This record gives sequence, C-alpha cells and structure tokens, in this order.
Amino acid sequence: MPENSHPPADENPGNSSYTRQEIFAQARLWPGTVRTIVDEVGRLGLTDRLRSARVLLTGAGTSAYAAEAIAAAWSRARAVPTTDLLVDAERSLAEADVLISLARSGDSPESAAVVQVARSLRPDLFQLAIVCNANGALAQSGVDHVLKLDPRTDDHSLVMTGSCSNLVLAGLTLARPDEVLKEVDALSKRTEALLAGLDQASLRAARRVVDRVVVLSSSPLAGWRQEAALKILEMTAGRFPVLAESYLGLRHGPMVFVTPGTLVLCLLSSDALRRAYELDLVGELREKRIGYLAGIAETGDGERYFDAVIPAVAPHLDDALRTPFEVVAAQLLGYNVSLLAGLNPDNPSPDGIINRVVQGVRIHALDGQHPVTLG
Repeated sequence: MPENSHPPADENPGNSSYTRQEIFAQARLWPGTVRTIVDEVGRLGLTDRLRSARVLLTGAGTSAYAAEAIAAAWSRARAVPTTDLLVDAERSLAEADVLISLARSGDSPESAAVVQVARSLRPDLFQLAIVCNANGALAQSGVDHVLKLDPRTDDHSLVMTGSCSNLVLAGLTLARPDEVLKEVDALSKRTEALLAGLDQASLRAARRVVDRVVVLSSSPLAGWRQEAALKILEMTAGRFPVLAESYLGLRHGPMVFVTPGTLVLCLLSSDALRRAYELDLVGELREKRIGYLAGIAETGDGERYFDAVIPAVAPHLDDALRTPFEVVAAQLLGYNVSLLAGLNPDNPSPDGIINRVVQGVRIHALDGQHPVTLG
C-alpha cells in the first residue's frame, strides 16, 4: 500500500471513522437502492402518474442539492429547498402536481413542516418522501407514500455521504428508471475498484489546500458542485472558504476569488460542447497562473490540462445522471482536507455550530403570527 494512504474501512476494523466507512460502503448499496425504487414504483402503480407530472423536489442542505441533481435529469421537474419553500410556499407549490421530499433523518424541523404546509395550501397535491430513516418525522408525517431506503444509507456521521448518493440515485430512478437500472451495477463495481485510487488522488489534492477552494462544473451538474463545496466546508468547519461556480460564470466576477494557491476542483463534462467551454476556462486560468487545477476526468485525457487528475467514475454517462457517482471524489477530498487540518470528519464542529440534525428552527403558522406545533 502506498505511503500515507488510508486503507478502506473494511480493511481496517480499528478505524472508528463513520465518515470514512460510509464513503467506502456507499457504492455497494447503489444497486439495492435502484431496485427498491423500481419495485416500489411498480407496486404502487406510480409509473404513469410520475411520467407526465410537474414534479417539485425538496430537501434541506445536502438533500436540497440532491433535489437539484435529480431535477436536472427529469423533464418538467424543478427543485426548491425546504428552507425556501417554507417562506414562499404558495408560489412554490402553485404549479406542482407531485411533491417529493428527500431526507436522511427526516427529523429536521423543515422536513415535516413542509408536508403540513403543502397539505394546508394544496390538499390535492400528491406527496412522496424518499428517506434513509424509516422512523423519522418525515416518514411519519402523513405523505401519500414513503419510499424507504436501506437503513445502512442513514449515515451516522455529521456529514451526509452515502445518504446523499443513494438519495440522488433513488430520485434519478424515479425520473429515468431504464437508464439508471442499465448502468448501476457496472458503476457500482467500477467505483469499488477505483476507491483506493480516488482516495490517493484526493489526498494529493487535499495537500494543496492552503487557503481556499473553488469547485467548478457545468449545468446539469450544479447540484454536484454545490454538494462538493458543502462537503469541504462542513468537514473543515469552515476553515477554508469554498466557492461553487459554473465554468462560464467564473469569469463574471468570481474569478477574483482564485489566487495562485487556490485549489480549483474541476469536473469535466461528458458532453463535447460543454467540455469545450470548460477547457477554455481551464486554459485561461493556466495563462493567468492562478489556481492549482485538479480535474475529475479520464486520466489519459485529463493529464494534458490539469496539475492533478482524480479519476472520473462515469466520464461517458449523461451529465444529468453522474452526480451520485462523481460525488465520491469530492467526499474523499473533504475527508482528507479535514484530517490534514487536524479535525475529526465525523464531528468537525464539536462546539455545536452545526449538528447532524438541524436545531433551533421555529415553525410559524402561515399567517406568520403563531408558531406551529408539529406532531
């Protein structure tokens, strides 16, 4: 094993890190997640209902970025975070036929509150929930159907890793079941085979994080870049500022954030047109001599453009389906930056600034006057 590497969690029983174990275990859960959703859709007779529906996907934090990733792959779908939906519910719900709530624990105050608000404003609205925790408040909130994932997707760590990829994959299966079912077994095996290499490549990139990080992707991978940035930010307790942007958007002001020492994490698109624009920007950063460029790309191709290459898991898959597979590299990057900073990735915020389940949210009635009591 290479010097300074971290063995996979299942090869080191003494490793107490939930975060590491959950990152390394997630790929083997993907095929089961996909088949669970396919079976449930068939059992509940949801195929026709979902095919033509105007779908609104919602969640908070990582679950909101999961919703954004799913919506990018789903015709007539859009994503609105619960944290926006609660304060602008009438407008958000006005044109939806189906509301799908995503959550790991389902115990964040906004999760169950959104269900109740939607019931009050739109009693006709069909509601689904995809949850990792079958006993959480969202699962018990009275939605029409709860799609329960394998309990092993309910991460113990403060940060969402396996829960994120499995929630996204579950939603993508609702959106495009045939394509996802066709690809998931091979990509699960490929990810398992690449884990050691992904870990080593992410560790090398993590060592270059000295002041700040930029995460770049093109649409429809906006959910991926937001989640990648959040993982680095959470696991380092905000020690390193992180900016998530599109390649083309970086030029419109945010490029001032990039210093010569900034780690710039670039996910290359599988689409030729998008990739052409992306590589133009990479070339511009090189010419300006700003940023240490780490590309998630095919190794043979990426080495021509980047200072370091992290192997892409699904470089030829439709971008709209890639988030659950490519997010693994970003998770490992955040994990390794956390360790190098002397932090505990399981609980990088021991002072309680952030918690595994969000606290302190008071839910107000629709008239804004009286708090709502849930349960």
